[in-house]
Amino acid sequence: KPGSGISMPFPNKMSRMFAFNECERDDWVAAQAALVPSQSRVIDIGAGSCPYRAHFAHCEYRAHDFAKLEQGQLRGGDAYAAVDYISDICDLPVPDGSFDVALCTEVLEHIPDPIRAVGETARVLRSGGRLILTAPLGSGLHQEPYHFYGGYTPHWYRKFLGEAGFVDISIQPNRGFFSHYGQECIRFLTMLAPWRGTSRLPWFPLWLVGLPWCLLIPLLAKALDRLDREKGFTVGYHVAATKG
Repeated sequence: KPGSGISMPFPNKMSRMFAFNECERDDWVAAQAALVPSQSRVIDIGAGSCPYRAHFAHCEYRAHDFAKLEQGQLRGGDAYAAVDYISDICDLPVPDGSFDVALCTEVLEHIPDPIRAVGETARVLRSGGRLILTAPLGSGLHQEPYHFYGGYTPHWYRKFLGEAGFVDISIQPNRGFFSHYGQECIRFLTMLAPWRGTSRLPWFPLWLVGLPWCLLIPLLAKALDRLDREKGFTVGYHVAATKG
């Protein structure tokens, strides 16, 4: 998503250095999907282009979205995939307890009433069903005008998932401060890049001097992340929970 990270056409290993946000999230979702039993009913809420459909090939997968974004606003510039349910996230057109798993990735920041959305997600899950959820802690504006919140904290997840009836809430940071800083170094280069417009040309010497440093810092960031034990400046959190 524009603004929620850096997307670059690097090979996989380079992407993990220079655009780790999406890669780490994709790996985590894949690992969660592998734990889901075959034939489970899965709803992907806010699925967009359905980038995780293949991970749930062993399940009965259904996609949901409000389907109001333009093609360039979806992940990778893709178009909407085949969507089974088109509706407001707070009014999913399915009966109570219809699904075993609810997947919702990088959606909550775009919802005017996220607390109600969490409650609606709980409604469509069966007792003992699993929630697989991610959202940024901080990001630039993206998917406008449908960007309403700056980010979600572990305290938000514990309070409002708990109030919606979820238990066994697991919250994992998507790396720490140093990786986040490294990602923003890349953003510094891309925003100052001379090919973005003639207004950048006077700053070309600064861009040129900063180029080696802004490429080196992301290479060091992953190793330095072990020094950040609090992970209070992560790019976002990966959350799993069970409906009680």
